[in-house]
Amino acid sequence: MKFLRLAILLLVIILILALAAVSVGRLRRHSVLSEHAEPGKASSSTAPPNKDRIVTQRYRLDSSQSKFIAHAMAGGLLWFKGHDHLIAVREFSGEAQLTPDQINPASLEITAKTGSMVETSSVFTDQQKQIIDKELREIVLQPDQYPEIVFRSTQVSGKKSPGDEYDLNITGNLTLHGVTRQITIPAKITFSGSDLKGVGEFSIDRGDFKVNATSAVHGLVRVRDKIKFTFDIIGHRV
Repeated sequence: MKFLRLAILLLVIILILALAAVSVGRLRRHSVLSEHAEPGKASSSTAPPNKDRIVTQRYRLDSSQSKFIAHAMAGGLLWFKGHDHLIAVREFSGEAQLTPDQINPASLEITAKTGSMVETSSVFTDQQKQIIDKELREIVLQPDQYPEIVFRSTQVSGKKSPGDEYDLNITGNLTLHGVTRQITIPAKITFSGSDLKGVGEFSIDRGDFKVNATSAVHGLVRVRDKIKFTFDIIGHRV
């Protein structure tokens, strides 16, 4: 009996030592985890949030606060010789996207209403502007057949200047008068609060897009092949 009591005592001691060893191991693991955790916060197996997550900002274009002008250089031998056309795009919509500090992902899409394009040059009288607008609709732009002019970017490149200013080259597909061609639009982008401002200019050859100039003797819209577009566009963050 004495031997049995001794054996039971040894077994109890062994169990106590084993439990103590397990407890020490758990305490050590908890200590290691606590060292890596932020002070005052419980440790968690969930990965910490990525503070460098890419955030692309979206801006809806506002035609009511913007200017989009087609400069058509005068041609022909009529009484308006020497007067260039300034055709304003009154109605357009679209969206620009840009990722601060690193530019991309970035994109631009603009849809302009062909029927909203009107003569605005001050060298023409109101009566002359009415004639020009009529020829723009019926002979040049033909909005009933081609109601929209669409640009969709395929690539955006450039660099950030000091402050919130970017010099970009926006390459994409321009669809005009039923013809699609690739063009590149240089633009300077600046930010003010929740607004984006884009200014720049680009040129196209109207012959590439099968855009006519009036050829009748009485025609007013007789212009050279090269047409320059200038823009000063405002967008609001969405």
